[in-house]
Parts: sequence; structure tokens; C-alpha cells
Amino acid sequence: MTKTGTIYGVGLGPGDPDLMSVRAHRLLGAANHVAFFRKAGRKGQARQIVDGLLAQDAVEIPMEYPVTTEIPVHDPRYNVLLSAFYEEVTQHLIALVQSGQDVVVLCEGDPFFYGSFMHLYARLRDVVPVEVVPAITGMSGAWTATETPITWGDDVLTVLMGTLPQDKLVDHIKRTDALVIMKIGSNYQKVVAALKDGGKFDDAWLVQFATMGKQTVTKLSDMTDSGTPYFSIIIVHGQGRRP
Repeated sequence: MTKTGTIYGVGLGPGDPDLMSVRAHRLLGAANHVAFFRKAGRKGQARQIVDGLLAQDAVEIPMEYPVTTEIPVHDPRYNVLLSAFYEEVTQHLIALVQSGQDVVVLCEGDPFFYGSFMHLYARLRDVVPVEVVPAITGMSGAWTATETPITWGDDVLTVLMGTLPQDKLVDHIKRTDALVIMKIGSNYQKVVAALKDGGKFDDAWLVQFATMGKQTVTKLSDMTDSGTPYFSIIIVHGQGRRP
């Protein structure tokens, strides 16, 4: 009988390879099969992070999204297309593992924090062995880039997705002490309006490409561009209790 392999969901951290865990680095160097998500026609951010770290004979498995921003996330077609995509990818990975192969799946940030790997994990965990390697999150890299602590004492930290409706964004913004907003991209203008309505616009920072070579850290009120790249995070620091 062929021994069943294992799928490793490997967190790569916020972008700088030096911030990757020792375990992640070890698994990457030994991997025979490496799978990663990407948009069609792109190399993929996760794959770029591991440039030079994979074995020369590693088999690469690009998993190309059928849709990203072409259809609004609230359109029923969005979930239908992605569900079929994840199911197809899952079956391919299961076949590899059942043939005795280990597969490393590259995950930007932490695999269990708003990542695509979670959708594979939910489909794989009861079928084949799956191990998850945690990592530093992108938001941790972003608030560290501002050179200011994100929370003090008993501050409440809220993490929001820019894809939320504006009224929900405003409601959460008003009720929190410290704030992280992710998935900005095409939602930029809506997020800016919500921060203004929620009274936190003047305290907000925009971090683009946190920990990467082209990282920028800008007070949001100083931004002159009308948009921002996908790899952007907005930070509002808490001002809570301290000695």
C-alpha cells in the first residue's frame, strides 16, 4: 500500500522572507510539490516571497482564481465560481497526497487569518492529513511599520474588511479603540468616507506593501492618490491605559 502524504499549509508571514518561521523555511527547502494561489497572468505574491528558497526540481502547482475583482463579492455568481474552483483544486491535491506525495501550500500572512487556504482546509481536513504552520500576519507587519504600538492596556482592537458596506464600517469604527482595515483596493474611497464619518480619519495611517522592498507608510490625511494597491492596510492606533 502507498503511504499517504501530507498537505502543509505554510504561512509565509507579511512579505519579507526574513520574517518567515524556521519551520516554514525548512519545509520549503524540502518540498517536492508546491502549490500557490495567483491571479491569471500573474506570478502570485506568495510565490514571489519564496523566490530562491525552493528546490530546483520542485513541482509547482499554480492555483489560478477564476474571479477576483471582476464580480462584486456580494454577487451570487462570485461564490458559485469560487466554490467550484476550490473543489477542483481540492480534488487535485487529494489525488497527489493519496499517491504518497507531500504538498506545501504557500499562504501569505497566516493560513488561518482571512486567507484562501482556509477554504481548502475545510474541504481537506477530514479526507487527508493536513498540518498548518502559523506565521506573522500582514497587519502585524503593517502596524510595526508605523513605529507605534497598536494597542495599550485594555484597548479593544477591531479588524475590518474594506468589502463591508459603508454603514457597517462606520458602526464598527465608532465603537473601537484601535483599528485595522484590510482589503482596501477598490474599496478605498468608501473606507475613507467611513473613517471620516466614524471620527478616526485624522488618526489613520496607510501602509502599502508592509515589510516588502517597496513599503510606504503615509498619514491617510496626506494621501493625494485616489486609490491604493491591494496590499494596503489602514492602521488606527489605540491610546489606552498605560503606566
